[in-house]
Amino acid sequence: MTIKTEPLPGTGILVVRKERSLPPEKFNVGLVQMSMTSDPGQNLEHAIERVREAAAKGAQIVCLPELFQTQYFCQREDCDLFDLAEPIPGPTSAKLGAVAQQLRIVLIASLFEKRAAGVYHNTAAMFDADGTLRGLYRKMHIPDDPLYYEKYYFTPGDLGFRAFDTNVGRVGTLVCWDQWYPEGARLTALQGAHVLFYPTAIGWHPAEKAEFGVAQHDAWRTIQRAHAIANGVYVAVVNRVGFETGDIRGKSAPGAGLEFWGGSFLCDPFGRVIAEASHDKEEILVGEVDLKALEDVRRNWPFLRDRRIDSYAPITSRMID
Repeated sequence: MTIKTEPLPGTGILVVRKERSLPPEKFNVGLVQMSMTSDPGQNLEHAIERVREAAAKGAQIVCLPELFQTQYFCQREDCDLFDLAEPIPGPTSAKLGAVAQQLRIVLIASLFEKRAAGVYHNTAAMFDADGTLRGLYRKMHIPDDPLYYEKYYFTPGDLGFRAFDTNVGRVGTLVCWDQWYPEGARLTALQGAHVLFYPTAIGWHPAEKAEFGVAQHDAWRTIQRAHAIANGVYVAVVNRVGFETGDIRGKSAPGAGLEFWGGSFLCDPFGRVIAEASHDKEEILVGEVDLKALEDVRRNWPFLRDRRIDSYAPITSRMID
């Protein structure tokens, strides 16, 4: 095996590149649906415990929810909360890399990255089964909605949409709000990703749930199943669960809070849901990815083959007037 160390574009971080043997034809995905307390340290230890449980259930690649170390703090704008961020590499990434190495799994973790003073990202870090940092994906689409004030905290990603070679083959990760954009899914799939992971933090506003809750969840589930079908890939979505007020060490956000709807799932390239979690409790999902089945679907539904790439230039326009 040849090992090379290269700089990660735009970061100054050195990552390890390896020439690899062929990936396994089948492997198991683990999704950790969890709830968060007001204590970031406790959440990290709980997440690691759940990752160990997923590995014990046979998962070879495990994904944690978006910003799993805290309750969802973007329910308010508070300058002091930038203190939650840390650099990558840093103490948390070192600990997670060690867990991945010990368990011999690929691990995807959503972290609040401090890139520089005043520059912070919502970042998914990919750790390979030997513990090395395979790469970073910085969330590209940043929402700004009631109780989702992410534009205050996060600089939009500048690494583009990315797929990574790992011990289980080539996979890609996006983050939460990215899941509504077919362009991101397509560009990641076009880089050869067989699985798209979406670490997520999405829930209901309590006042809206009765009227819109079912439709909102159905739209969220449908758009991601559509990414799987349109691109001939597996899609793995992992959400948090529980009612949160953005409580960080005893300091909550004003307002009615958010009820995170769980519902984590894995679907195949035909859009069929292989495994799905409940709306109201912690769960570990484990489902199989079968690359032979993926190829069979793509042979029968050759959407990538039939793309008219000569006709899509206007897609880069905001609107076509």
